[in-house]
Amino acid sequence: MVNKINKKEIRQKKHLRERNRFFGTPEKPRLTVFRSDMHMYAQVIDDTKGVTLCATSTLDKSLGLKKTNNKEAASAIGEAIAKKAKELGITKIVFDRSGYIYHGKVEALAEAARKAGLEF
Repeated sequence: MVNKINKKEIRQKKHLRERNRFFGTPEKPRLTVFRSDMHMYAQVIDDTKGVTLCATSTLDKSLGLKKTNNKEAASAIGEAIAKKAKELGITKIVFDRSGYIYHGKVEALAEAARKAGLEF
């Protein structure tokens, strides 16, 4: 019998390796991303206090998204999280892709956040 590790476990191992390298501070908090099958979530975290500074997701009705699992929705989340972070005076962040490959929806979110004014 062969031991099989599923994709979720592989991603979680990658995420733990990333978390050992990236740490959010008050001056440069961590922007983390989570993808489910239907939705996408992003939050800015200060790891020294263990506090989420701001968060948004495709569940937010004010974004007016028709589809929640595509690149356009990811771009809207990136713009929204950048806007919320800038309101708090945050311009520099550390991007935590949570073990996901920097491709597709994760890349769209990151590029939209950069265009909206976040530096990482």
